[in-house]
Amino acid sequence: MGGRGKLRIYLGAAPGVGKTYAMLSEGHRRVERGTDCVVAFVEHHDRPRTEMMLHGLEQVPRRSLVHRDAAFTEMDVDAVLARRPAVALVDELAHTNVPGSRNGKRWQDVEELLAAGIDVISTVNIQHLESLGDVVETITGVRQRETVPDEVVRRADQIELVDMSPEALRRRMAHGNIYKPDRIDASLSHYFRPGNLTALRELALLWTADRVDEYLRQYRGEHDIRSTWQARERIVVGLTGGPEGRTLIRRATRLAEKGAGGEVLAVYIARSDGLTAASPEELALQRTLVEDLGGTFHHVIGDDIPSGLLEFARGVNATQIVLGSSRRKTWQYVFGPGVGQTVARESGPDLDVHIVTHEEAAKGRGLPVARGARLGRSRIIWGWLVGVGGPVLLALLLTHADADLGLANDMLLFLALTVASALLGGVFPALASAALGSFLLNWFFTPPLHHVTIADPKNIVAIAVFFGVGMSVASVVDLAARRTHQAARLRAESEVLSYLAGGVLRGESSLDALLERVRETFSMESVTLLERESDIEPWRPAASVGTGPAARPEDADVDMPVGEHLALALIGRALPAEDRRVLGAFAAQAAVVLDRQRLVGEAEEARKLAEGNKIRTSLLAAVSHDLRTPLAAIKAAVSSLRSDDVEWSEEDRAELLAGIEEGSDRLDHLVGNLLDMSRLQTGTVTPLLRAIDLDEVVPMALGGVPDGSAGLDIPETLPMVEVDKGLLERAVANIVENAVKYSPPGVPVAVAASALGDRVELRVVDRGPGVPDESKDGIFEPFQRFGDAPRGSGVGLGLAVARGFVEAMGGTITADDTPGGGLTMTLTLKAVAGRLPPPPPTADLPARAAS
Repeated sequence: MGGRGKLRIYLGAAPGVGKTYAMLSEGHRRVERGTDCVVAFVEHHDRPRTEMMLHGLEQVPRRSLVHRDAAFTEMDVDAVLARRPAVALVDELAHTNVPGSRNGKRWQDVEELLAAGIDVISTVNIQHLESLGDVVETITGVRQRETVPDEVVRRADQIELVDMSPEALRRRMAHGNIYKPDRIDASLSHYFRPGNLTALRELALLWTADRVDEYLRQYRGEHDIRSTWQARERIVVGLTGGPEGRTLIRRATRLAEKGAGGEVLAVYIARSDGLTAASPEELALQRTLVEDLGGTFHHVIGDDIPSGLLEFARGVNATQIVLGSSRRKTWQYVFGPGVGQTVARESGPDLDVHIVTHEEAAKGRGLPVARGARLGRSRIIWGWLVGVGGPVLLALLLTHADADLGLANDMLLFLALTVASALLGGVFPALASAALGSFLLNWFFTPPLHHVTIADPKNIVAIAVFFGVGMSVASVVDLAARRTHQAARLRAESEVLSYLAGGVLRGESSLDALLERVRETFSMESVTLLERESDIEPWRPAASVGTGPAARPEDADVDMPVGEHLALALIGRALPAEDRRVLGAFAAQAAVVLDRQRLVGEAEEARKLAEGNKIRTSLLAAVSHDLRTPLAAIKAAVSSLRSDDVEWSEEDRAELLAGIEEGSDRLDHLVGNLLDMSRLQTGTVTPLLRAIDLDEVVPMALGGVPDGSAGLDIPETLPMVEVDKGLLERAVANIVENAVKYSPPGVPVAVAASALGDRVELRVVDRGPGVPDESKDGIFEPFQRFGDAPRGSGVGLGLAVARGFVEAMGGTITADDTPGGGLTMTLTLKAVAGRLPPPPPTADLPARAAS
C-alpha cells in the first residue's frame, strides 16, 4: 500500500440511529466485492441486529487492559497494522481510550491507520464534535466529555449522514433495540425527548450542509467554475447606506421565504480609501434588521461597486441580486449608467437581478461634505501673519541688504513663506501669500523697479511661474492637511466602532458601561437612554450615567432617536454633524444591549418558572406514591391494632408498633426533605454561620443510619469551620444515608475529614456500584434517583438538599470515583480565619547541607 488511506465517516444525530449498522453493512459490501476488510473495533452494546451484522466479518482480536482493578478491551493498533487490511472498520471515533493504551483518543489510533495506508470506515455522533459541545449542552443539559476535533471529521474523504426522525428513534428505543429495558424510561424522558432529538437532528443536517457547501466551493475553485450553480436560493442585497436599504432587505427576505432553504446576504461595498457618504447609523440599523430576519451582513472593500458586488455574489454562489432604483437625478446619468444597469448588464444568465422601487428613487444621492482641517484660531492667525507679514518683512530685508541674491533666489525665499503659511493656516493664507509675493517681486526686484510693469519678458514668465507654483504648493499642502485630519478622524471613528463591534462579539450586556463610554467619548456631563411605550406616553429613563440627566429629548443638548420609542439624550455641549454619525452607532448599540438585557431577564424568569413547574410536577408524583407508601403502612398497622377480630400477641403488637414508628420516621424524613427543597427553591434559606468543630456535628448526623454501617475519622487537630450547624448536620446526614443505601452489606461507609489550606474537606466514601461520569452532575438534581433504586426508597431529594445547604454556607460538594469502585462525596468547607492549624515544624538542617 502506498500513500495515505481514505477516511469515511457515518455521522448521526444521536445514539441508535443506525451508524454502526450502516458501517457493518458497508463492510459486508466490501467483502462481497473482494476487498480485504476487517473489524478493528466495533461495540454492539448487546443490540441483537448489530451483533448479527458482525457474523461473516473478520475481527482483529482486541487488546486487554486493567484499570482500577477492572478489565477493559480496546482496539489493538499494533495488531491491525500487522494485519494490514485494505479497509478497517473502527466504531466510536470520539472514544477515550483506557489509560495505558497506545494513544489517548481513538481518532489518534485512526490517524495511525490512515498514515499506514489503510482505509478506515468509522462512526461519530454530532454531539461529539468539539466545537458543538456548548450548543449540545444547552440543548440536552448533558456535557459531552468525549469529543473529537472538528478538523479530524472535516478531513474525511466522505461523510455520510445517517438520519432518522425523532418519532422513529423513540419507537426503536421503546422496543428495546437501543438500550436495555431498565434504561428505556429514563432515556425517553431525558436525553431522548422529542425536542432534544429534533434539535440534534437539525444540528447534524446543518453541519452536513455546510460541509457539502465546502466541498462545492472547493470543487468550483479547483475547476475554475465561475458560473452560479443554483443548488439553493442565495439572495444578495446591495446596500448603499441609504434609507432604502431596509425596504430592499425586507423584499429580499420575502423572496427567500418563497423557496425552502433560502438565504439572504446583505453586502455594503465601501471604497478602499475609507471615505464614504454612507450613514453609519443607518448601516447599523440595517445590519440589525437583516440579522433579525435570519440573514447575514457583509462589509466588502472595493472601488468599483458593480464589479465588487458581482464578485461577491459569484463567490458565495448566489442566485439573485436585489438592488434599489437609482437615487440619481436624470441629468446625473450624463456621467454614465447607474450601478443597477451595470450589474444587470454584466451579471450574465446565471444571476437574476431585481430592481426594487422605493421612496428615495430619483431624489438625488447628494455629495459627501468635505470636512475642512480644523486648524484652530491660533494657527489660522499665524498662517495669515506669515502669509501677509512675512513677504513684507522679507522684501524690506532684501531691499536694504547689500548682497544681490538674484531673482531666482528671491523667488525661492518668497515661496518658502508661501509653503509655511499653507502649513500653518491652510489654503487661503497661502494664496494671499503667493499673490502678495508676486506683487512684491514685481515692485522691488524686476525692472523697472517700483512700477507694476515688467520690462523683461523672462521676468514676466518667472513671476507667473512663481504664482502658479505657490498656488499649487498651497493647494497640495492644504489637501494633505485635510486628508491627514480626515484620516485621524476616521481612525478615531474606526476605533470606536471596533469597540462597539467587539462588544457585540463578546456579548457584553452592561448598558451603564456603554453609556459611560458615550459620555467619555464625547465629553458630556450626562447620557440618558429614554424610552416610551407609545407616542402619547411620557418619556422615562431606561438607563442613565452622569449628573443632571435629561428627562425628555427636547431638554438635551444632543438627542439621537433610535427607532420610534427610544432616544439617546446627551447634556454637556452641542456636537458637530460628523460626530453624530458615531453617536448614531452608539445609540443603535444601546438599543441592542437594552433588548438583550430584557431578553436575558425574561429568559431567567422563564427558566425559574420552568424549574418551578418541574418541581411541582415532581412533587405531585412524589406525593402520589412515595408519601402514600409509608402512610399506607401506618394505616394498615393501626387498623390491625384496632381490630377486635384478632387477638395480637405481645410480639406481634411490638412488630406492628415498630412498623408504625418506622413508617412515621420515613414520612418525617420525606416531608423534611420536601420542605427543605421548597425553602431552597424559594430562596428562604438563610444560614446562621458561626465557628464550630466538625466533631460536634458529624457524629450527630450519623444517628439516622444503623450502628456499624459508617466509620468515623475526624482528627481533633482540625481547624474550626464557619457553617450553620443545623444545615450542615442535615446535609451530612443525607449524604451518609445515601452512601449506606448503596453500599454492599457488611461494608461500612467511611467518613473522614482533613485540612487543606484555608479549607476543610469532609469525605464520605462508599464501595457501592458507583456512578458514571456523565451522571455525576445529575444525581444532585431534584427528584433524580440513579440506577434501579426501589420506589419506596425516597423521592430523590436527599443529595439535592445537601448540595443546596452546602452551597448556601459558601461550600461545595462534588462526586468522584472511589479507587477500587464506589463513590466519594467531598464536602469542602471554609475554615475559620485565624484558627488554621500551625504548619508542621521543619527540622534544622545540618550545617554542611545548609551551606
